[in-house]
Amino acid sequence: MRTRKKVAFYTLGCKLNFSETSTIARNFVTEGFDRVDFSEKADIYVINTCSVTENADKRFKTIVKQAQKANDKAFIAAVGCYAQLKPEQLADVDGVDLVLGATEKFKITDYLNDLTKNDFGEVHSCEIEEADFYVGSYSIGDRTRAFLKVQDGCDYKCTYCTIPLARGISRSDTMENVLKNARDISAENIKEIVLTGVNIGDYGKGEFGNKKHEHTFLDLVTELDKVEGIERLRISSIEPNLLKNETIDLVSKSRAFVPHFHVPLQSGNDEMLKKMKRRYLSELYVDRVSKIKEVMPHACIGVDVIVGFPGETDEHFLETYNFLNELDISYLHVFTYSERDNTEASEMDGVVPNNVRSKRSKMLRGLSVKKRRAFYESQIGSERTVLFESENKEGFIYGFTENYVKVKTPWNPELVNTLHRVELTKIDEDGLVRFEFVEIFASN
Repeated sequence: MRTRKKVAFYTLGCKLNFSETSTIARNFVTEGFDRVDFSEKADIYVINTCSVTENADKRFKTIVKQAQKANDKAFIAAVGCYAQLKPEQLADVDGVDLVLGATEKFKITDYLNDLTKNDFGEVHSCEIEEADFYVGSYSIGDRTRAFLKVQDGCDYKCTYCTIPLARGISRSDTMENVLKNARDISAENIKEIVLTGVNIGDYGKGEFGNKKHEHTFLDLVTELDKVEGIERLRISSIEPNLLKNETIDLVSKSRAFVPHFHVPLQSGNDEMLKKMKRRYLSELYVDRVSKIKEVMPHACIGVDVIVGFPGETDEHFLETYNFLNELDISYLHVFTYSERDNTEASEMDGVVPNNVRSKRSKMLRGLSVKKRRAFYESQIGSERTVLFESENKEGFIYGFTENYVKVKTPWNPELVNTLHRVELTKIDEDGLVRFEFVEIFASN
């Protein structure tokens, strides 16, 4: 009897990549492979790459070496955004046997008839214009939370971004398929679904490559809110110009959607926003934050911001810092600008020195710590519902409230993947929140 081949996966980058890796992995299992951990000996290692930051590019070689250390005869395949943008570069990395682009990655098992190591990496990568069909995905690796892909690609032309080059045009899953996937996830006893995509507020555009708007993002969240068995739904990230009042109002009254929004800003300076070709100015951003806080004062709001964009002067940066400091937000994701090939920004004048970029990044990270602390303090004394996670970290179990306050309590395996009503009581030395149970085993 033929021994089953073993396959292992490593994912770089975003929630969307995790959802796609999980789907690709399920396809391997269906084809008769056994999935093992990336640290174990496998016959095939699949690395799902990212192109958003410079570090993600550099980490690829390190991960290839990790795979080679586990099994120097293993077949190594690269898929994902970087594989679409720079296939030849990845194929040249020692040990890489196969590189698949945006449309090919979901058919990876079709390319694995022969697992003999190649002298050179073999590339199968379409022109990105051909990436006009949609493949639904979701991840169920983590017992408490699943990432559900609802949209892919982007029609925006932000001057710093390679994602449209890596993932193609904006296109969406059908409402029917998203709801089916949500029910499948619910059947696995997973309590929380995080909606993910490249530009999810653009949902409804380009179902299977056409440009017809059959459904809107509001239609989608309205129907998902009705799916039984899902305790929590979370919107991962949505552009401020696509976050409509109707969506905010729906979340505020929702059965399952939680009061947590992640809204990319990138700069608090309008001149920079125009150079970045963002589709809003700072005034609209203030309006969106105000609207959320008006109907959900306890909502958590996360913000993406880029420092060191070409032409960003000290004055521009300080305007962004002060803008964020005065805004009622909860935390920041700070990105240090890095030049990407084939983007408009990489050709711009006014390059900011790396040491200045680092200093600005450090300042905003410090502001994020301050903002998160202030948000956590504002929640002390309130009653919230916590979903507990499955990891035992140094004798503690961790969880998140619906509005994304991270809590901890001594490890108790019975709490894993359960929801409980708690009262937030104090902030610990490590900045996390302690609590007292109000309702034990609120949901199992």
